[in-house]
Amino acid sequence: MISKELLDILACPKCKEPVRLDEENAGLVCDACRLRYPIRDDIPVMLIDEAEPLAGTEPTDNGA
Repeated sequence: MISKELLDILACPKCKEPVRLDEENAGLVCDACRLRYPIRDDIPVMLIDEAEPLAGTEPTDNGA
């Protein structure tokens, strides 16, 4: 589980907007880019190449 303190300082590497935990606590979601960054072994993988588009949406080109 990601601590509140860590979540408060993490930002989307693509657009620099804040991220939030998804419903399953298995990833971090950027609502601006519509991307989900996975969490593996309690470590957020904040790499744009590893991000997955949210279901039913195409990622935007924010900040890239």
